[in-house]
Amino acid sequence: MARTPGGTLSAFTLLSTPDEPTITSITTSIGSASVAFTAPTDVGDAAVSSYVVTAVDESSGASTGATGSASPITVTPPAGGTFKIRMQALNAYGPGRLTEYDTGNEIYAGAELYAWGQNGSGRLGDGTTVNKSSPVQIGALTTWSQVAAGNFHTASIKTDGTMWTWGRNNYGQLGTGTVVNHSSPVQIGALTTWSQVAAGDYHTASIKTDGTMWAWGLNSQGQLGDGTQVRRSSPVQIGALTTWSKVAAGRFHTASIKTDGTMWTWGFNSQGQLGDGTVVRRSSPVQIGALTNWSKVAAGFYHTASIKTDGTMWTWGFNSQGQLGDGTVVYKSSPVQIGALTTWSQVAAGGRHTASIKTDGTMWTWGYNYNGQLGDGTTVNKSSPVQIGALTNWSQVAAGGDQTFALYGVV
Repeated sequence: MARTPGGTLSAFTLLSTPDEPTITSITTSIGSASVAFTAPTDVGDAAVSSYVVTAVDESSGASTGATGSASPITVTPPAGGTFKIRMQALNAYGPGRLTEYDTGNEIYAGAELYAWGQNGSGRLGDGTTVNKSSPVQIGALTTWSQVAAGNFHTASIKTDGTMWTWGRNNYGQLGTGTVVNHSSPVQIGALTTWSQVAAGDYHTASIKTDGTMWAWGLNSQGQLGDGTQVRRSSPVQIGALTTWSKVAAGRFHTASIKTDGTMWTWGFNSQGQLGDGTVVRRSSPVQIGALTNWSKVAAGFYHTASIKTDGTMWTWGFNSQGQLGDGTVVYKSSPVQIGALTTWSQVAAGGRHTASIKTDGTMWTWGYNYNGQLGDGTTVNKSSPVQIGALTNWSQVAAGGDQTFALYGVV
């Protein structure tokens, strides 16, 4: 049992503070690090009340901290360079033993933004409408934190929480209050509370830091989720809930996960892509089953894919090219499990194909392959997941209409 000088002396007995917690993993993203841990085996003479996490820059010694009561705890490390994590558990008698975790990871305050490819309507954001066959930097800023690409438009969030969009705007999908195209990023309002963004074909959906859901653009199939089929050229709040956590946008449908782990979808449903067991379109969010263990979601043209907290993979919707991965080409209007594995980590849904990374870092793809988008060296469709090479260090994957992108190595 840990003994901390300065503890409370009572009847000549030094009441004790907790042993150190065990840090199990550090997950970094732009501007933040999520620290997962397990509670100390010996909590001392009182229950643990909270945990203190400190991120220390290994070069300058600068530090930042965060406090929480449960795993994981997110901390914003000092910008730039590598950092280490220090952590203590606290009970009524003070802080306990210190544990230190040398991450070896770099943390970035933001990133440069690059784009390439087809540039009709100015969707690349470089101020022109000229196609680019090589990456071109969009402006000189290094404060971009997220980017989402729709069919003809792009949306991005900066590290200061502002929202920026560009490209085609014929249905108000840029959210500027107009239907005027923009070939350079334009700020949407003055808010600094945007957290996540997803771009569909002609609509955009985003979650704010307060957990509210907002959407704008084409709404002919109810894909905005506001109970109407009226297009919106400015962000409109979807209901009054503050519990939205993740969002994905398909061609004409939207899918989202709440903080309680429930799955909700809305919009076009001709192929069962909403997953509610019907082919009826919905103009307001509808819950998919009663499960509370959905973790990640991706939306393709007419299909949806999701991973549960137990690492299982589930898909539903259009399946003409085997994009669901269940070994058939039959569409499914309710979620169907893909195999029995519990090692799926990330998923991306393209036009008619799907890509995923497992916890061992291997890459797997399935579905339409006419343009080689599966990456297996053929142009043959696959109706079940196929491993792409033997590499085991894939870290991120994204799927476009007929293309796939991935990052290899630790990020």
